[in-house]
Amino acid sequence: MIRYLLLGLLGLVPLASAAQTHSVAMSTPVALSSPLRTYALRLRPGADLRQQLLAFTQQQGMRAGAVLTCVGSLTTTTLRLANREAPTVYQGHFEIVSLVGTLSTNGSHLHLSVADSTGRTIGGHLLDGNIVYTTAEIVVGELPEFDFKREPDATFGYQELVVYPLTSASKKKKAAQTKQK
Repeated sequence: MIRYLLLGLLGLVPLASAAQTHSVAMSTPVALSSPLRTYALRLRPGADLRQQLLAFTQQQGMRAGAVLTCVGSLTTTTLRLANREAPTVYQGHFEIVSLVGTLSTNGSHLHLSVADSTGRTIGGHLLDGNIVYTTAEIVVGELPEFDFKREPDATFGYQELVVYPLTSASKKKKAAQTKQK
């Protein structure tokens, strides 16, 4: 089965097989498509942004999704900053200026940017502990023709996104789960 790596929301590129050593960046883009199902969510004060998104992903049985947009505010922001292992926690009032990433029952990867009252903006990996202040208005897109998985990448050893076309058996299982709801 050919594997695909999602590049933002712009397109897909085939991954090199384990035996190949050439760069993914040198691969020719492949145009794949999936219908898009959208969901609108509103989180209320006190909700944990990441926990609620992951719970929604599990509840929907979402194999491949992306955060399309999010605005709102937080009283606590918890991020893993670039090239750091431990979380960094910020207290105060923050505006959500960006929430992006992939969602899947097989593993999600989300980044958050927030601005404080002076306009200073910080961002990093979204962790548990991002507490909604007034609201978080979120639009999520589901790509029902794909199956997102996190697999080790030989370059750095991190669990990275691999996009698989959803198989006929997986489509039938997903349809049966949707009917039960």
